[in-house]
Amino acid sequence: MEKLKIATAQFEHKSGDKKYNLSVIAELAAKAAADGTQVIAFHECSITGYTFARNLSQEQMLHLAEFIPTGESILELKAIAARYNIVILAGLFEKDQDDNLFKAYVCVDKDGLVAKFRKLHPFINPFLIPGDNYCVFELYGWKCGILICYDNNIIENVRATKLLGADIIFMPHVTMCTPSTRPGAGFVATALWENRENDPTSLRLEFEGMKGRDWLMKWLPARSYDNAIYTIFSNPIGMDDDQLKNGCSMIIDPFGDILSECKTLGDSYVTAILTPEKLTQAGGYRYLQARRPELYGDIISLPHQSEQKVVWLNE
Repeated sequence: MEKLKIATAQFEHKSGDKKYNLSVIAELAAKAAADGTQVIAFHECSITGYTFARNLSQEQMLHLAEFIPTGESILELKAIAARYNIVILAGLFEKDQDDNLFKAYVCVDKDGLVAKFRKLHPFINPFLIPGDNYCVFELYGWKCGILICYDNNIIENVRATKLLGADIIFMPHVTMCTPSTRPGAGFVATALWENRENDPTSLRLEFEGMKGRDWLMKWLPARSYDNAIYTIFSNPIGMDDDQLKNGCSMIIDPFGDILSECKTLGDSYVTAILTPEKLTQAGGYRYLQARRPELYGDIISLPHQSEQKVVWLNE
């Protein structure tokens, strides 16, 4: 494997406005490509918008969703990828010929669809069906995987994707700044976003505290560290329907160290160079070799009784 230059982006999407969202994706992809970036990743439902879907009927969801790979948004992503010679990863709602609905995330290059993943744990809309497969594919000689938002909170999903060969896992999210049972969680006041030019400090204190980044730091670097993977985390910034999101899109290496992170209060991206040497130098590589699955394989696969239904506000 050779070194790989990857970008992760953040932007304020518009609910249901695919044309606008794709225009921002094109703009950021063009800038990243001009920097010599080979791959750029965007957040969960970056094409369609996310939280507004909690109020959509099945008919409205079917109207919003697209067939993959023949849908207009996939064709537009292909055109953008070809125009700027860059691989693009982005999210949208998918439908199939039987009117089943999924939360999907795609990888597209100049030739078309490279990979598609369906979220394993969707909950923003009651008509969404969970995916039932992991996804591992190749980019420039690197094995890559995809897990969407809540999928990454179930640690077995990350380990399974790693065991299937992934050295890079794209983790598109729409997360943080929502109520939870954990201490310090909650919404961030939209007035702070509206006043960000005059008072960025108050907004950053909320974004970087326990409502946002401090919570992320409790677990996200550990996914990289434990599994010796590069994590490509993407998250929107700004208003998502009636909620405020804090961005923090970042790239984390197999040591659990943040290589680069979006720090601006607006649409932006950051890049990092991924080097294959770290994959075997990191402690997680040794931990994987030391596993004794005969001790816990049956335990991990035991069924459990769910005590509560996962709802869209939970992390």
